[in-house]
Amino acid sequence: MYPCPCGYYNDSVKPCTCSPGTVTKYQKRISGPLLDRIDIHIEVPRVEYDKLSDTRLGEPSETVRARVETARQIQRKRFGDVTMRSSHLQIACNSDMRPAEVRKFCDLDDTSRSLMKSAMSQLQLSARAYHRILKLARTIADLAGSERIGPSHLAEALQYRPRGMMGGA
Repeated sequence: MYPCPCGYYNDSVKPCTCSPGTVTKYQKRISGPLLDRIDIHIEVPRVEYDKLSDTRLGEPSETVRARVETARQIQRKRFGDVTMRSSHLQIACNSDMRPAEVRKFCDLDDTSRSLMKSAMSQLQLSARAYHRILKLARTIADLAGSERIGPSHLAEALQYRPRGMMGGA
């Protein structure tokens, strides 16, 4: 989604021509509850010519695929015998967790609990957002090969919440 009707809000090169009221009205076209269901919000800035023309290669897809598959194996092992009560379906990955599984598999240490409490208050997060952040933090920890969700995993999950749109829903 563009940040405003002209598409240049917060652009580093071209100034936005929209009034603040227009930007707010445009961003409120998508409801908070709908945004709450999107786990990762990333602002993608303009890519400069030097970066586009650079000859360095990024991380190979095979390396990324192997890391993701390892995380998925961790999740399959974690949820081996866990089924969702109402549908009797097997939980396959972190995103399938219900609140009961989140409580069981997304336990936080004191530092992370304090961070989450602050985030809940400052960002005015809903219960849905709380659970989605914990599931995303669990996935980030899995990708890092960590058995526990640490403050860095939680902080990364929190940074993917929308900024400046709909009050951080």
